[in-house]
Amino acid sequence: MTEKSIPYGNQSLARGFLLLEILSDYPNGCSLARLSELVELNKSTTHRILQGLSALGYVTHAVTPGSYRLTAKLVAIGQKALSSLNIVQMAAPFLETLNWETGETVNMGNLENDHVILVYKLEPTRDIMRTHAYIGQQRPLHCTAMGKLFLAFSPDTYLERYWASARIERLTDTTIIDIASMRRELADIRARGLAFDREENELGVSCIAAPVFDIHQRVQYAISSSLPTPRLHSVGESSLIPPLLHAADCISKELGGSTPLPQ
Repeated sequence: MTEKSIPYGNQSLARGFLLLEILSDYPNGCSLARLSELVELNKSTTHRILQGLSALGYVTHAVTPGSYRLTAKLVAIGQKALSSLNIVQMAAPFLETLNWETGETVNMGNLENDHVILVYKLEPTRDIMRTHAYIGQQRPLHCTAMGKLFLAFSPDTYLERYWASARIERLTDTTIIDIASMRRELADIRARGLAFDREENELGVSCIAAPVFDIHQRVQYAISSSLPTPRLHSVGESSLIPPLLHAADCISKELGGSTPLPQ
């Protein structure tokens, strides 16, 4: 946002927020001259706004004379906002759009006690077939698309601990039960930013999942599209992946996270 794009009647408030956003890119401080250039205001106006933000405790002087930096007050406010966030309510509009665009089953799950817990589900709009999944259901990590995402984006030691303690069973002919094969699968997931369940959990059903990143770039939630394998072959992965990635990226941004670029 620039001075020219600020809505009329909200200029003082918008200028203050714009300065806060600019300062967030300068952890060691930014000079008044540079700030006035970036916000496209004269130095006296910029200084007056900074003084107001300083009086409220959001901005303080940096080590370099004539420079300003953010304070930790914004961190405290951000943490309060995150703690009050209802993830399902926040994500629902993006998942509903995904459901409408693809017509397929849409799921959202989180990681809990070495399982995927389904926290949200939308039924398909283009087919009468329903998956057996239900809200509150626990699913294994090694044979589900969302579960493999949690394995892929967890610390390196988590896979070994999970493999040693979990019940790794072959549910279908395509279920991965060898840890070396799983390591290769997880490396591919991190590179692509996507995970696939190719009838590994349930015969006749395929699933594509995308990670949701929080403010700390952790993956504690994931979303997916599930559909009968024959229809996946008919419509093609390319018709499902872009809207799925877009929905995951929008939810990540709402949580303060960002989707890494593919490796």
